[in-house]
Order: sequence, then structure tokens, then C-alpha cells
Amino acid sequence: MNEPWHFYVMSLIYIAAGILHFVKPKMYLRIMPPYIPGHKALVVISGIAEVVLGIALYFDSLKTAALYCIILMLTFFLPVHFHMLNNKRAGMGLPKWALFARIPLQLLLIFWACYYIH
Repeated sequence: MNEPWHFYVMSLIYIAAGILHFVKPKMYLRIMPPYIPGHKALVVISGIAEVVLGIALYFDSLKTAALYCIILMLTFFLPVHFHMLNNKRAGMGLPKWALFARIPLQLLLIFWACYYIH
């Protein structure tokens, strides 16, 4: 695989983020909107998904499918960012500007994954 260095950085970010779901599950449970069921299961599933997709990016045969799955996953995560913005406990004490900044950051992560789809 001959990708630019930032592709590998992206992969490592997803692997590390996925691992954090198991290291700090309470943090992820705290930010889940109440209208989404099965918080514990979703934290585990999303953690596994992030690790698997981050690793899948290293395999040419899986790369495109992994990128599409990352885009889909990030889209599904958007409600969490809005919930954090509107719920003081879920916002984890972060300043409002940081909570607002998370939304365009999420969109940038989506576009970053789109960049590598050929």
C-alpha cells in the first residue's frame, strides 16, 4: 500500500479512538443521547468498528469498503455531538465553542475519509 502519511495518521486515529471505548467506556456512555437505545452495546460495537475499520485501511482489498463504513459511522455519530451541545452533563464541562467546533470537525473527518476514495 502506497498512501500518503496522513492516510496512516487517519487509520491510527480510528484505532486509538476505538481502543478508548474500552479504556474509558463511561465517557462514551455519558455522551449517548437518551433516545438511542442500548448504550452499552453501542459503545462496544462502535469501539470494535473503529478498531476494525482503522486496521482494514491497511489492506488494499478492504480499503474502499472501510472508507465508506467510516463515512457512515461518522454520520451516525453526528447526533451525539448535538446532544453534547444541548446537554450539560453530556458536554463534559467543555466550553460551548469547543462543543460547536466538534460538529464541523466531524464533517471534516467525513471529508477526510472521502478524499481517499478513488
